[in-house]
Amino acid sequence: MAVLVAYLINLIVPRAGEIARATVMTKYEDIPFEKAFGTIVSERIADLIMLLGIIALAFFLQTELVSSYLFSDSEEGGGYTLYLLMGLGLLAILGFWLLRKSKHPFVIKIQGFIYGLIQGVVSIFKMKKKWAFIFHTVFIWLMYVLMFYAVTFALPETTHLPFGALIVGFVVGGLSMALTNGGLGTYPIFVASALTLYGIGENPALAFGWIMWTAQTAMVLLFGGLSFLMLPIYNREEE
Repeated sequence: MAVLVAYLINLIVPRAGEIARATVMTKYEDIPFEKAFGTIVSERIADLIMLLGIIALAFFLQTELVSSYLFSDSEEGGGYTLYLLMGLGLLAILGFWLLRKSKHPFVIKIQGFIYGLIQGVVSIFKMKKKWAFIFHTVFIWLMYVLMFYAVTFALPETTHLPFGALIVGFVVGGLSMALTNGGLGTYPIFVASALTLYGIGENPALAFGWIMWTAQTAMVLLFGGLSFLMLPIYNREEE
């Protein structure tokens, strides 16, 4: 129920759900906030690793298509996407160099935060049930991909999408979720832009994106709302 409440709050305020989840665990399970939040950070790091792995898989499976999309200067091909990515990469390298050299108090705090993230990754392999944690992480992300696959049968135009298209659409949709509150207003557009690369018409592609987003959001609103109401009742009965 704490997880579902976190999903619900994340729809309103990005990343505030993680704080709410740790707060719920502190209030109802007597787990120190720092320890509860630390486990959530470890989860998010594991999720980031999984997402990067799926992105790498998308590039591996669809190298030619993705390359033509990045290198094309036409509006249909993504414009100057490649140059934007190269610029971001150079900025990232420059930022990393400045972080290492600077002694400014604020920069030192950022260095400490990055070090904490690295320690979080290492802690995954030091926990008592690390293999159970790794298995469930992989299983959860597999279910995410299969959820995307299941929705392809909702429309005749998307029924026969190749596996590579599913992965590319999934990655693009996942990135839109990370950029906004639960992909509000962006998820259908991002997913549609990926599906049109595979010959899917604009209207069916947008419909697919809206079905995916609506199903996910409705589930979070329903079960998140029920969990928010039931948490005090459930814990009162437990006491």
